[in-house]
Amino acid sequence: MVVKSVGAFSFAKIMGTLYVIIGLVFGLLFSLVAVAGFGTSGSGMGAMFGIGAVILLPVVYGCIGFVATLIGAWLYNLAAGIVGGVELETD
Repeated sequence: MVVKSVGAFSFAKIMGTLYVIIGLVFGLLFSLVAVAGFGTSGSGMGAMFGIGAVILLPVVYGCIGFVATLIGAWLYNLAAGIVGGVELETD
């Protein structure tokens, strides 16, 4: 089986979703570090950074993942049209 083309938009949607999940994990980790680091000052800065990280990082990671995958899939389709595709062996 030779993969000659991929659905760029559908592939980008899947990868964008996965990057949102990765961003959420990193956002949660960042918020824990921020709360621990700023927790001693009592100013509430750790909570603000933590909430911002949980909201902002998944959105940013998802958008970057979507766009990067869309461009990558388009480039794959372009290259596969010139040199062939990726050969897959299935059972």
